[in-house]
Amino acid sequence: MSAAAAERPLDFIREIVRDDLAAGRCRGVVTRFPPEPNGYLHIGHPKAICLDFGVAAEQGGRCHLRFDDTNPAAEETEYVEAIQADIRWLGFDWGTHLYYASDYFPKLYEYACKLIRRDKAFVCELSPAEIEAHRGTLTEPGRASPSRERPPAESLALFQRMRAGEFAPGRYVLRAKIDMASPVLPLRDPILYRIVDATHHRTGREWPIYPMYDFAHCLSDAIEGITHSLCTLEFADHRPLYDWILAALELPEPRPRQIEFARGNLSHTVVSKRWLKHLVSEGVVSGWDDPRMPTLAGLRRRGVPAEAIRRFWAEIGIAKRDNTIELARFEFSVREVLNRTAARRMAVLRPIRLVIENYPEGQREELEAINNPEDPAAGTRKLPFSRTLLIEAEDFEAEPPKGFHRLAPGREVRLRYAYFVTCTGFDRDPATGAIREVRCRYDPATRGGDAPDGRKVKGTIHWLSAAHAHPTQVRLYDTLFTRADPLDVPEGTDFLDSLNPRSLEVVPGAWVEPALAAAAPGTQVQFERIGYFCADAESTPDAPVWNRTVTLRDSWAKIAGKRPVG
Repeated sequence: MSAAAAERPLDFIREIVRDDLAAGRCRGVVTRFPPEPNGYLHIGHPKAICLDFGVAAEQGGRCHLRFDDTNPAAEETEYVEAIQADIRWLGFDWGTHLYYASDYFPKLYEYACKLIRRDKAFVCELSPAEIEAHRGTLTEPGRASPSRERPPAESLALFQRMRAGEFAPGRYVLRAKIDMASPVLPLRDPILYRIVDATHHRTGREWPIYPMYDFAHCLSDAIEGITHSLCTLEFADHRPLYDWILAALELPEPRPRQIEFARGNLSHTVVSKRWLKHLVSEGVVSGWDDPRMPTLAGLRRRGVPAEAIRRFWAEIGIAKRDNTIELARFEFSVREVLNRTAARRMAVLRPIRLVIENYPEGQREELEAINNPEDPAAGTRKLPFSRTLLIEAEDFEAEPPKGFHRLAPGREVRLRYAYFVTCTGFDRDPATGAIREVRCRYDPATRGGDAPDGRKVKGTIHWLSAAHAHPTQVRLYDTLFTRADPLDVPEGTDFLDSLNPRSLEVVPGAWVEPALAAAAPGTQVQFERIGYFCADAESTPDAPVWNRTVTLRDSWAKIAGKRPVG
């Protein structure tokens, strides 16, 4: 264990692992992250990923990546590749330990036959609806299937014919023979195998039958020698079934120890691959990597650093009860990292012209600007300055309200890294009445942004030299949903009814400083006074696109009232 890990307060899972090692219940630690390849990973998954890989690394063990690919109708190679890319982006590596449940299909089939021979499983011909009707409730026992007392030899013959592809889907299933009166519902003769007519992403049409997740999951853990099977709370009710399967097959000790922890839920966010897939299929978003999506692919494209995600879940910690974390808490972690790592740059999203009347025509100078005040090693850059500048339209008011400290008639402000300027007049568009140009005079003695006579100004605004600025498109992203729990909707409504109509605003007429003219996709910067932005994956020098990662302060919660700043 590293010194840093030794100093970190132990959560209850790490305490259990430490105690198991101390007591000799296991000689090393082997964990696994077992995603189903039926969609892209979302913001909740890194909680488990960091835990699985972290616990193993802290104890000098290993963590496997295993795809639990037992549902060919929903699984695709695209998802397998995306999941691997996401985990590597987060900073984790499974080395040579990449596995698939489909690797074990022959072994799982033999295990199923073994249960049948021991009269612990039987082939049932009830339909799914009939099986559900026979299951009972939490207060009423279930009813046994008429097939439950089928002789093992007959069930084995039928199961072998199922394997041979002789029956259509739904004709038969293989069920465990446990206890239809058990207070634990998953023990009421659960389905272990079903017939599926689909092409598997790895095995093709080789298998007409597929193990259920519960059957394959615990046995895959055992086959791989997993010592600690770390699962979210929804699997707690299934643990008795996992234990029964391993015991019924008399698998050797020590067997995988399952420990449950609370999953990661964020407000104003859907963390369910089923509903995320619905957003994609319905065209609500442009794809799994749409920057509004809570998928890791979407967050990466939006510019969220992997470090921020790891830090966020480390600070939230591991709990035993489900809870929902405010989205603002996650955004705080993103800002903390970007504030330290993102270079500062100038951008003007909604420009108006600022003409400095006493600045010489045709003159150009270069002013020094700090790249990142949080990182002295980041150094400085040169900003071109000229007579005609671009400033944000919201930084000028012809009739300033109380508390407005930016540019207004007769008012002096600081141009960031440049000079003090005083407004002398302005022009409106005769057709719309909108401000189109502001005139001012500058004080040459204030070069660099400070006055030698010590006078102060209340406002500082950013700017770009109009002749040197680079045109760009800016996309302002906001939370996708207006409700804290998008799935908790009034009766008769759909979760799509809580979509935020302002989740994306495209600003086509924006400008950035010359240093960003050829920024590579993925470049992360802070547009001073505006927010953190990332060059989109499809951005090119000829068609640059910048995605807003997060605002400079917590403004997302105002969507029901005011428009977010930026």
